[in-house]
Amino acid sequence: MRTFAGKILKSMGWRIRGDYHGLKKSITIFAPHTAHIDYFYGKLGFTEIGVNFKILTKKEMFFFPMNIVMRRLGSVPVRGVKGQNAIYQVVEMFEEKEELHIIISPEGWIKRTDRWNKGFFYMAQKAKVPIVVTTLDYGKKEMAVKKIIHDTSDFNTVIKQINEIYQDAKGKNPDQFALHVD
Repeated sequence: MRTFAGKILKSMGWRIRGDYHGLKKSITIFAPHTAHIDYFYGKLGFTEIGVNFKILTKKEMFFFPMNIVMRRLGSVPVRGVKGQNAIYQVVEMFEEKEELHIIISPEGWIKRTDRWNKGFFYMAQKAKVPIVVTTLDYGKKEMAVKKIIHDTSDFNTVIKQINEIYQDAKGKNPDQFALHVD
């Protein structure tokens, strides 16, 4: 563990596995996301891995004084306004930075859903960056970089790979997690 964040995770019994292999830009998906505390474990884990990241967060979380805290923690509010939705927001962010990893929970909120938001896929496609698949597995007490998907030409192929990775992952509240089903 090379950072204070890593030492905190280690003291709580968590391990960090994998890395970004020098990758400068990505859409990073982070799941299972079944509890609010996942955000903080993720923040610590990505800090330990050493990537320059921003976490996409629903704009509803940015109310005073929470907005100050969220921005300090690396969160970016996203909205669903036509022409200014999160996809275009993220593509712009990638155009402005030499190194950036956008972290998103494809399930959306922490409630159970088997219809994941496909925005992460379209962000990667439009920005021409790979998708990094990471897990926060409470069963193993492990945060891991599992796979880097470079070919984002077909959603069904990508989601099949992602579902295979997440099929055994355990969230803090396992009954709140479901794989994507079309």
